[in-house]
Amino acid sequence: MLEMVDVLDVEVCQKHDSTLSRDEIEQTVREELNLLVEVDLNIPIVGEKCTDNILKSHVISIVCTCNHAEKNQITVANAEVRVYVYRLEQEDGAIETMQNDSEEVPVSSHWILPAQEFYGLWENLYYDSDIQENLLHFVETMMVYSDRRVNPNIINCNRVVLLHGPPGTGKTSMCRALAQKIAIRLGDRYSRGELVEINSHSLFSKWFSESGKLVMKLFGEIRALLEDPRALVCVLIDEVESLAHARKSSLSGTEPSDSIRVVNALLTQLDQLKRYPNVLILTTSNVTEAIDLAFVDRADINQFIGHPQEQAIYKIYHSCLRELMRTDFIEYEMLHSMSYLKKYGYEENPETKKSLQLLELSRQSVGLSGRTLRKIPFLAHALYLHAKKSSLHRFLRAMHFAIERQREIGAE
Repeated sequence: MLEMVDVLDVEVCQKHDSTLSRDEIEQTVREELNLLVEVDLNIPIVGEKCTDNILKSHVISIVCTCNHAEKNQITVANAEVRVYVYRLEQEDGAIETMQNDSEEVPVSSHWILPAQEFYGLWENLYYDSDIQENLLHFVETMMVYSDRRVNPNIINCNRVVLLHGPPGTGKTSMCRALAQKIAIRLGDRYSRGELVEINSHSLFSKWFSESGKLVMKLFGEIRALLEDPRALVCVLIDEVESLAHARKSSLSGTEPSDSIRVVNALLTQLDQLKRYPNVLILTTSNVTEAIDLAFVDRADINQFIGHPQEQAIYKIYHSCLRELMRTDFIEYEMLHSMSYLKKYGYEENPETKKSLQLLELSRQSVGLSGRTLRKIPFLAHALYLHAKKSSLHRFLRAMHFAIERQREIGAE
């Protein structure tokens, strides 16, 4: 296996009203990093806690990540440091409509990236494997190939990502976070990012007979956005199986022929988008076996996203409890990372006892979706605690009852 040089990616969120240039912020951040021996990875550094007064006044946060996903810290002097400075767009996502006869049809949501709404989303997604890092490397490579005009007839790249798996596993959140991350990382190539999210399920179900025409109209508007080479356009097609339904079902008579026209229209539009170097198509599906094989074949990345396992669940619960400590719902106590517990052989002592209890709760939660897992702390508080503030011990006990309740509901 090839040895990888440590690459330290440093994402700096600059305050919206800051008057400094990107270069000035980057230089100050590099000077700050050079004062440190090591930096913690994937833990945001709040600008106000920086030692440099410029960063205190002009930066919201700094997040450091590394190309070695298993590391929690990195030695700055041994790494290649890449700094990305960005500002968040303050506007909320807009609902885009299209005229269909005399009716206004809501066809998509549209955000300018990086968006305030997706700030911190990437850092709060947890998986058991290197899914995030692999997706990021894949997509960065796709975009760089496009940027350098690599001939797609020689090296095939459709710039289509397909994430599939059961509901509630964070597929849509991953796509949004990935679009945000790419907009930040490629900020030197593009002046802005745009995310167009198509809810194909509602579009297809309500305007079934017109869906083929609407798909063509919608992609025509997307192509208009792509004519600006300074814009990076990410298109998210949620529940893509609604539009790319397997045509063999239609041909066998089990599906209406309208669905064939919709699939054909979608495939044609995707093929036309290939000529634009500044587009990325992100798609999700809960039922991959229902997707037309011609669409699946166009996906450069076909990634399964399953329910979190023990390690990812621990990280989810850990982040939830830290947030409740920060907001003063739980009395502060140290909770160690999984890597710390593993390093010391999961040995129980007064310092690790609560962390090991949380690990046991994580084991009890295997099989629950990511969406359900993030509800557990709220349900624990709402159903089993009757105080404005709780000890960590009492809260963990309440979480146990909430987990048991959710498992019983799931078994019914």
